[in-house]
Amino acid sequence: MPFSAEEWHQTPPAVQEFVLSLLARVEALEAEVVELREQLNRNSSNSSQPPSSDGPDVASKPTGPSKRNRPRGGQPGHKGTTRKLVPLEQVKKSYDLKADQCRQCGQPLIGTDPEPYRHQVTDIPPVVAEVTEYRLHTLTCPDCGTGTQAELPTGVPSSAFGPRLQAMVSLLSGRYHLSKRDVVEVMRDFFQADLSLGSVSTLEQRTSRAIEQPVNEAQQYVKQQPVVHLDETGWFEGHRRAWLWVAATAWVTVFLVRPSRGGQVVRELLTAACRNIVISDRWSAYNWLLPLLRQLCWAHLRRDFQAFIERGGSSQLLGEALLAQVELMFDWWYRVRDGTMPRLTFQERMEPVQHNVGQLLRLGTACSHHKTAATCRDILKREAALWTFVRVEGLEPTNNLAERQVRPGVLWRKRSFGTQSQTGSRFAERIMTVVATLKQQHRNVLDYLTEACEAANFGKPAPSLLPANIVIPE
Repeated sequence: MPFSAEEWHQTPPAVQEFVLSLLARVEALEAEVVELREQLNRNSSNSSQPPSSDGPDVASKPTGPSKRNRPRGGQPGHKGTTRKLVPLEQVKKSYDLKADQCRQCGQPLIGTDPEPYRHQVTDIPPVVAEVTEYRLHTLTCPDCGTGTQAELPTGVPSSAFGPRLQAMVSLLSGRYHLSKRDVVEVMRDFFQADLSLGSVSTLEQRTSRAIEQPVNEAQQYVKQQPVVHLDETGWFEGHRRAWLWVAATAWVTVFLVRPSRGGQVVRELLTAACRNIVISDRWSAYNWLLPLLRQLCWAHLRRDFQAFIERGGSSQLLGEALLAQVELMFDWWYRVRDGTMPRLTFQERMEPVQHNVGQLLRLGTACSHHKTAATCRDILKREAALWTFVRVEGLEPTNNLAERQVRPGVLWRKRSFGTQSQTGSRFAERIMTVVATLKQQHRNVLDYLTEACEAANFGKPAPSLLPANIVIPE
């Protein structure tokens, strides 16, 4: 107050009111400046923003002195990797090469090396799309004069393109995110196959219908799994705002494009009774889930605590104390995951960590920084969901699985801004479901799509996406 007590009492009421209004305005502006500075300093380390949004002034994560100073390439002691040789039965051609004479003295050489050095060269021969023509003759009946045209054999597509070409077009656009013009150019340059832009869209929709049933089965499978990772990211359908949702499990991942980011989509992805344990961030759409059947993502929480630190003051002290507990937790968790710490030992060590984090969050609700206090109160509403991974074996403390699976969708959105229609959204969510699921199961995506498109030509169901007799390659 720029007045002494005596001067203030002698000041006219109108002036007092004016001064108080100015002070209130200054206080509001200072709070606004603090808020704007925090927004300006927001990056991937203290918020849920992706690393790609970080500016050039944001320092990358520290890599440690040994990593910063070491030379490029393989390091001493690193076990190198060599290209595996193709089995002999898969080699198209082979040549046995023998030296005629000794490289030292010139003496003629005879015999055979029982274990010759094998050098293999892999190349792709010129590939030209095959065109098969069906001539449908129309013959006239000698009695009634009616003309009857022959019909295509069962399994021959009514379109001008076969199942493998259809599958490849869908994969180029739906997995590798090529534009329709790029797809046309690739098919012409690589295979001398001429397509129009409209043909690309038509083939995408034919593939979408071919894989509809197995994708629906995959959605039902996910609902039955004990653990589901959920996440969502922005999307556009035409000029309307939409969201791309992902539900990931150990063997199957499904996607949905919906105009809502609300809880009704979560209910669509899960069972009505919701007996799944859901791993997610703190987005409000998940608030209806029981905390005991939920695991909050600790990667998101770690970024929240980093934001505490960058606000300074008491918020900084709180954030540093919380991050210290988080680092302990992750150090022990990595040891549990690699088998160097028994799970029972981990659970015993986590008891004081859980207590300390709870106490710190309760202290944080009285923090002078209102955003820090609000975040602490919000986390405490779901405190039980912090520690589900401690009591449930096999549960991850982060939502990294869903975040990895949703990245191709983010690339799709950045490349083409989403989809232009509902039919385009159905193709997008179905092809992403197929690709992500088959990658998890180490199955060939092109072969699967070809079988699905061929089955549709015969009026048969597409192969299942559900895991069965999975053999993980060494």
